[in-house]
Amino acid sequence: MEEISLNLHIHTHYSDGSGSHEEIARAASEAGLDVIITTDHNVLVDGKEGYYTFDGRRVLLLVGEEVHFQARHPQKNHLLVFGTNREMATFAPDVQNLINQVRSSGGSSFIAHPIDPALPMFGEDDISWEAWSVHGYTGIELWNGFSELKSVVKNKLDAIWYAFFPQYMAHGPLPQTLKIWDNLLAGGAKVAAVGGSDAHALHKSLGPIHKTIFPYQFHFSAVNNHLILPNPLRGDLAYDRGAILSALARGNSFIGYDLPASTRGFRFSAHNLRGNAIMGDEITLEDGVTLQVKLPSNAELRLLCDGDVVKEWKNTTTGAHITTRPGVYRVEAYTQFLGKRRGWIFSNPIYVRSNKTHRRTNDYK
Repeated sequence: MEEISLNLHIHTHYSDGSGSHEEIARAASEAGLDVIITTDHNVLVDGKEGYYTFDGRRVLLLVGEEVHFQARHPQKNHLLVFGTNREMATFAPDVQNLINQVRSSGGSSFIAHPIDPALPMFGEDDISWEAWSVHGYTGIELWNGFSELKSVVKNKLDAIWYAFFPQYMAHGPLPQTLKIWDNLLAGGAKVAAVGGSDAHALHKSLGPIHKTIFPYQFHFSAVNNHLILPNPLRGDLAYDRGAILSALARGNSFIGYDLPASTRGFRFSAHNLRGNAIMGDEITLEDGVTLQVKLPSNAELRLLCDGDVVKEWKNTTTGAHITTRPGVYRVEAYTQFLGKRRGWIFSNPIYVRSNKTHRRTNDYK
């Protein structure tokens, strides 16, 4: 198994970001990332995908798209789209058709910032997802690094504070978003989760104060995705692109908040008499399933089934639990950082299914 780090939901100057693809790739390389995926609004930028090398270190840049119906106000129902190889914005007016077109094109789609509250003092509308009757999407953006700002800023002093000290902002996925995800999973849907920066590196002024709000480099040190691949990347764009997007769609990954401490090395797996499973996989109960967790350093650890906590550990690097209960199991880890308890790791689920029954059929003649 190979672990790679990936940051996604990034805006360039082709939409409302401030950086070029080359500048963003350099920032990602300096942050030690392996892969980034840019997602400009309603435009699939051509000719930018590939490996970029800076000071002997290589980073892979892939290009996706954030699609939404621009004629609607406020502009809700933003969808992150990966792997289609063609423009999807023309299908934005009908969200279900958009999702269908993404699937038929061989791509994947993730609901962006499901809960994204308004911030009236800066003219920001509530752009939460509303089209919950749709189906066929791949997953949701569980933790959005920029939307969280809107949930903690109460006045202009807060805005100034977080602009200069962004490391104090992140606490974890919004509770409403976690509840939505758990309800979807408990209802039988396979919904992969990703963490998104929603990086813009906006240049803002407030009176005499001029500041870049959350530079790309900061985002790349914070909320990232860690993918577990069956084989190492080859350095071949077509092969590596397919392996990365497939793992992302399957949920063979976890979301790590890498600012307090690196989350590299986290593992969540399941084992029975017939085999093993990792995050995003299914496994049958058989005579019982052993769930195992490994953390890269001590933290508070929680194991959940269908949204309910079934086991907790304090100040540990490992956890194990044997279950005979089918359900959707996932892991959360929390750590202390800058004086507060903060979300550190959020795994994708392992789907523990009931044993398949084999019924004898009679052939009447």
